[in-house]
Amino acid sequence: MSALRLAVIGGGISGLSAAYRLRALLGGSAVIDLYEACDRLGGTLKGVDLAGTKLDVGAEAFLVRRPEVPALLAELGMASRMVHPGTLGPRILARGTLESMPRPTLMGIPADPAVVAHLAEPADLALMTDEPRRPLEWTRGQDISIGGLVAERFGRSVVDRSVDPMLSGVYSARADDLGLRAVLPALAAKLDAGSASLTAAVADLIGAASGDGPVFGAMSGGYQELVDVLVERSAAAMYTGTIVTDIRRGETGWLVDGIAYDGVVCALTAPAAARVLDSEPDLSRPLSGVDISGSAVVAMAFGPDVVLPELSGVLVAGDETVVRAKAFTFSSRKWPHLAGHGALVRASFGRFGAPVSDIGDDQLIDWATSDLSTVVGIWGGRGALASIDAVVQRWPAGLPRYGTGHADLLADLESGRPRGLVLAGATYDGVGVPACIGRADRAARRLVTDLTD
Repeated sequence: MSALRLAVIGGGISGLSAAYRLRALLGGSAVIDLYEACDRLGGTLKGVDLAGTKLDVGAEAFLVRRPEVPALLAELGMASRMVHPGTLGPRILARGTLESMPRPTLMGIPADPAVVAHLAEPADLALMTDEPRRPLEWTRGQDISIGGLVAERFGRSVVDRSVDPMLSGVYSARADDLGLRAVLPALAAKLDAGSASLTAAVADLIGAASGDGPVFGAMSGGYQELVDVLVERSAAAMYTGTIVTDIRRGETGWLVDGIAYDGVVCALTAPAAARVLDSEPDLSRPLSGVDISGSAVVAMAFGPDVVLPELSGVLVAGDETVVRAKAFTFSSRKWPHLAGHGALVRASFGRFGAPVSDIGDDQLIDWATSDLSTVVGIWGGRGALASIDAVVQRWPAGLPRYGTGHADLLADLESGRPRGLVLAGATYDGVGVPACIGRADRAARRLVTDLTD
């Protein structure tokens, strides 16, 4: 058989991981071309120089209790580059105070009123206490927003001050805008199986959770280290600054803007994938229905006189009004390898339904420094702060929204997938780096199976 010619569309972590896996599976004879519209590779894995220190301004950390990233790092000989946070934890800014994180929870959903007693309103604590005795109307297979379910069973303040801060940091969307079945499939499965109450279902899942050791990891030199190694090891021809406009079936394989390939990995955002796959309506139609959540990160460096709170960061409650940011990461507190580089902070803005695309960079920096000054003041530190360096990184198409019905959309995509074309990216099996790497690996293996069986 002649050497396979493969195209990977998209040079983020999904496309790069898929290209690397294709090379590992097919060896040096395969022709792999990777197309990326931007002039750089890595997608939302991006580091910037901030006052002489390299700081990630996109994805920052990964769950080490998921196997994908540690396994890939070990395979690449990079396991020694993985670092873990220190012992400091975050707090939640709610009702103008910095409150302890509710624990244990399932992505902020508690199973015991005592866990959120310091956050929730008294009426909602009473509602939650009574929840196991209230009839639960649930139809197997139904989908509902996480916020709608938790508000009805536990009360709105539990959503705003416990669930929203957790989900907004991961999905850049409020609980009301996220579907249960796509975001928390294990909880949906418990309810499908006949759990008598939301309390019981959540308690079962919290009780089944296990794992010792660090929860999160990062790269000591930033994610760019991983990007560079994947580029090298994939040995793909990299065409940056190249916008693909059309993917369609050819006589024997696929055409990418008229260039013939045996197979294609499409690792684009859902709107971009829908446009280039217009000739495949079974794919383009469901993809065009996926909303995108835009956001922005303001990375700031402060001089040695600025003392940050002894926290890894702050999550902001959905009903909090004293700041505009949705979260802060005190990077130089959270990561021991960044200690000694001054006070380094990431402030996050924007979520689904509340874009910041019309807010200028200077205004975002003003908001970030003002909001941080408010948080430091609440903690008991000095007031108005002034950064010595600041960088704004915008992610206008950062994350897909996993709304109600998203799981059905994915099923439609799977049933409509033609031979020789696979989909990868955050749209499908999770938005985090581990999920994207896992999806890319499976996509590459499916493509090889398509073309070699």
